[in-house]
Amino acid sequence: MATANAIHAAYDQRLADLGLTLSTASLLAYLAEFGPVTQTRCAEHLGQGRAVTGTQVDKLESAGFVERTPDPNDRRVWLVVITGAGRELAARVAEIDERLRGEFRAGISRSDRQTLAALLVRLQENIHRSQLTQQPEPDNQ
Repeated sequence: MATANAIHAAYDQRLADLGLTLSTASLLAYLAEFGPVTQTRCAEHLGQGRAVTGTQVDKLESAGFVERTPDPNDRRVWLVVITGAGRELAARVAEIDERLRGEFRAGISRSDRQTLAALLVRLQENIHRSQLTQQPEPDNQ
């Protein structure tokens, strides 16, 4: 947890000059790669609630980095679309990300990183399995 928090704080610090946090930068990067998409899809991808994502989209939209447009296939749905300024900002975020990853990996071999990644995946699977077994039994009354 301490390592995850330190990584998050390092990203927030480096992204602050761009007016972003790790969360808003992640949303912007997702839109640059996969957009236009619905706000619901953004929330699912980022593993956060729709309300939080909506607040992030509002912030990015007010800064001119994204815009909401009607979905041509469903009038009830809005798509979140990255703007030209948003693409430029996403490129700057990618540069910061690349530099930070290099700093984080200093002195850690590729083999060690692969081992760590495999262990973290296994841990995540165990957590998921644990959550499934802790589900309350449905009432059979």
